[in-house]
Amino acid sequence: MDINRSKDIIVEFIRENVREAGCKGAVVGISGGIDSALTAYLCVEALGKENVLGIHLPEFSLTPAEDVLDATEVADRLGIEFRTIDISGPLKAFLEAVPDSGQALHHANGNLKARIRMSILYYYANTRNMMVVGTGNKTELLLGYFTKYGDGGVDIEPIGDLYKTEVRAMSELAGVPRAIIDKAPSAGLWAGQTDEGELGITYDVVDRFLAMLLEGEKPQVAQNTLCMTPEQRDSVLARVGANIHKRKAPPLPELDSLRRPYITV
Repeated sequence: MDINRSKDIIVEFIRENVREAGCKGAVVGISGGIDSALTAYLCVEALGKENVLGIHLPEFSLTPAEDVLDATEVADRLGIEFRTIDISGPLKAFLEAVPDSGQALHHANGNLKARIRMSILYYYANTRNMMVVGTGNKTELLLGYFTKYGDGGVDIEPIGDLYKTEVRAMSELAGVPRAIIDKAPSAGLWAGQTDEGELGITYDVVDRFLAMLLEGEKPQVAQNTLCMTPEQRDSVLARVGANIHKRKAPPLPELDSLRRPYITV
């Protein structure tokens, strides 16, 4: 990929979408990870630092201090307005209000955190006539490795056609801090969670596997080429198949054929 040209296209994409929506700027959830850092850098290039609001949404009992510091460093380097809002209060209130909630429900509670964060981002976007800019990459979107109506609930996905490995390359070009580029990716939804640990495969391998599938290669051939195990192959294919619904609008039944026309001759 021509990373320089791709960066220019993404910057223009952000600028045009914000303009067409009649918005004044962009709200970006800055986690302290590479995807959100790159997205913030690209938004500033597209819109100017005065038109970008960065919001860090930690759960202070769980979020590593390193992430808070890295998110703050990104905002400081870019010179954007920045907020840090602890989601522990809203999360606790929700769990206390729902009788069947429990700390053992890792995925349900993890998704709840992502949806609380989405709500806060949109609250600020609504009060400032701004657009919520997503931070999901192509690998995550293809795998469905995001929360529906959580971090997937955004207005645009500027880096959504960049594989994770391409995000790293563009981050180097954009000047994202090296410590953030080298950090192990994690959604931070529960203690000890890392993306590659949960996926059971590295991003370097899964990116190449997904690219080969999209180019028409058979899964078995791609697996053999990349020296993947059958379990890794099947896990990736299962995620892609099971999470198609996350990339589509909610389905609805077709009833037009049952309606009488409003216009009659």
